[in-house]
Amino acid sequence: MEMNTVQVVLVAVVVVLIHVFNVLLLRSRSLRAKLHRQGIHGPSPHFYFGNIPEMKTLLLQVQSAPITQVKDKDDHDSLSHKWPFTLFPHIQKWISQYGPIYLFSSGTIQWLMVSDIEMVKEIIMYTSLNLGKPSYLSKDMGPLLGQGILTSSGPIWAHQRKIIAPELYLDKVKAMVNLIVDSTNVTLRSWEARLESEGAVSEIKIDDDLRSLSADIIARTCFGSNYIEGKEIFSKLRDLQKLLSKIHVGIPGFRYLPNKSNRQMWRLEKEINSKISKLIKQRQEETHEQDLLQMILEGAKNCEGSDGLLSDSISCDVFMIDNCKNIFFAGHETTAITASWCLMLLAAHQDWQDRARAEVLEVCGKGAPDASMLRSLKTLTMVIQETLRLYSPAAFVVRTALQGVNLKGILIPKGMNIQIPISVLQQDPQLWGPDAHKFNPERFSNGVFGACKVSQAYMPFGIGARVCVGQHLAMTELKVILSLILLKFHFSLSLSYCHSPAFRLVIEPGQGVVLKMTRI
Repeated sequence: MEMNTVQVVLVAVVVVLIHVFNVLLLRSRSLRAKLHRQGIHGPSPHFYFGNIPEMKTLLLQVQSAPITQVKDKDDHDSLSHKWPFTLFPHIQKWISQYGPIYLFSSGTIQWLMVSDIEMVKEIIMYTSLNLGKPSYLSKDMGPLLGQGILTSSGPIWAHQRKIIAPELYLDKVKAMVNLIVDSTNVTLRSWEARLESEGAVSEIKIDDDLRSLSADIIARTCFGSNYIEGKEIFSKLRDLQKLLSKIHVGIPGFRYLPNKSNRQMWRLEKEINSKISKLIKQRQEETHEQDLLQMILEGAKNCEGSDGLLSDSISCDVFMIDNCKNIFFAGHETTAITASWCLMLLAAHQDWQDRARAEVLEVCGKGAPDASMLRSLKTLTMVIQETLRLYSPAAFVVRTALQGVNLKGILIPKGMNIQIPISVLQQDPQLWGPDAHKFNPERFSNGVFGACKVSQAYMPFGIGARVCVGQHLAMTELKVILSLILLKFHFSLSLSYCHSPAFRLVIEPGQGVVLKMTRI
């Protein structure tokens, strides 16, 4: 009996070792070898950490550079928008070494970096479900993103999009404009109160206020609750985002270690899920209008369909909680960050601030914009588009080959992940001209097709079949928020503003945006 037990244990140990050896070495080598044979190469990876050590070393080298600070209110040329290779120096180095398509590894995750615009176009046009989202998003990033619409693939993603996308079509978003105006006015009244108490001029750090505003808008328009009720969810999601931004995904076993950061993540995930479950339970016990939350709840019922296709992939509770987390996070964080960048750029470029304000006054008068007016705000739209070009919240478009895929004559093997660097393409002088690193909204005067040699190089909302379902809501929010601010305030950059773009899962102002504001 004892001998049998020992044999079972030894067999189990051997099986585990073979699995670990396969994951750490054989599978990764096989994927890379298939692309090596097609002439695709890259830096040699460590068998466990991949190329993470070299990426960290390169980043530390550039972090020693001084932070750009505003010296006077007219010195906007001192603000460099050429940040992509400062935050991601490994991309610049490896493109110069291996070309626009190369291989690299993050832990055991194998990546094909694609900055070749012709191959990017093929990825955009590829509509088959054979290209999905990498599994690390729902595993390493699971506490924040789970298995919602942002991370899922195949039939479950198609089901989620079918439920969520129609609730964010433009006609539905237009009906939300009055709610967006109401939420924005609450924030602006608090700024007006500060100006009254502090004097004619006040310095305001706008980032947290804009996050609260954007969260309130999402809560009201999509979930039927006000910001006060959802305040703890948003706050905890922000804490979770900060923790996850400090880890390197792909290191085997790292997410299971009971270290301090992981324990904090597990606690936050449990608390967030509990609070969302409570919100869902409250909704299930009452009758409510057909908003996004209601559609998610009704869509979850279909997870228990007779074919079992969806229920095998995701439970109803997980379906509801994870999609709520996706909407909470993606819906409010990215819009708030873009509003901060827009105001920073308008503060640094007074000529464009004056032009945008004049347009808002012409279109809206001194009142709040309504849905019919937003289409006429051409200058403001150009400013937002140029802001999203220079400071897209998302740093990368990522895909994974769920089956072998042929792109630009290259056979991408099953299991290989694809990464497209948004910021690199959106600031490429060959695609955008010699002023690619400058703030010039005029380039969008004839739309995206007139702004760039290849329109597919503009992808702040993603690309192809998986383009962001919330892009209409985001653009509407930004137009309303910026219009109301321009009508009520004149603003410039504070001398204390430090221009330091940072990557914390999204590209955000590293030390916040501080504006010197006066009432109009």
